[in-house]
Amino acid sequence: MISMHGQVMEKLLQGEFICTVSDEVAFGFLQQAEAADKIEAQLNQMNRTLVSANDGQVFYCGYQTLGDNERKHLSEQFKDIGGALLPLVEWLVLVQEAQGDKALLTAGKVIRLQELQLVIEDTPAFSEQLQKIARYSLFNSTSISSDGQLKQIFKRLLDLGYLLKPNKDKQIFIATGKVDYLFDVIRFIDENEKLALAEQSKVETEQGELL
Repeated sequence: MISMHGQVMEKLLQGEFICTVSDEVAFGFLQQAEAADKIEAQLNQMNRTLVSANDGQVFYCGYQTLGDNERKHLSEQFKDIGGALLPLVEWLVLVQEAQGDKALLTAGKVIRLQELQLVIEDTPAFSEQLQKIARYSLFNSTSISSDGQLKQIFKRLLDLGYLLKPNKDKQIFIATGKVDYLFDVIRFIDENEKLALAEQSKVETEQGELL
């Protein structure tokens, strides 16, 4: 049977984001200094490093040093992510405003789909924003109802790993640490790639390159 160390290494190298929502046991393992140091030492042998976001509330694997090959790989990743940034950010803002929450969505926060739907349907501005978001090719909803649009959006976010649904019979979702990673990507692109995200997203939308 594979050890917890091995399980965590496998998850990290597969690009998973480990937080209390996605894997509480693995997250607790990484919070142990000795265990984290051993993981870090092994990752370093592959030019990888253990990265955390949101004050240590989510762990994932990143490059230790950036050479030409690593920069090329990251650029390809960011190009893919960049295409999805606009719909994702607009969705995050819509949820924040509809829930009346001053803070951005982060790992562990709960979204009750039916409650969110009621607020959106009672607010014309939110309904218009939802229709716009649902039409992005990232979500690709063809529904004309808010119910259908929301269900398609939440299904895609589950598939992409931004949300988890603990109980399949209840429309209650929990944000994962991948949401926090998204904000890290935005900051990285802004600070290191010197890209104007709003302008980039506008161009990609016009070109039909949204993922």
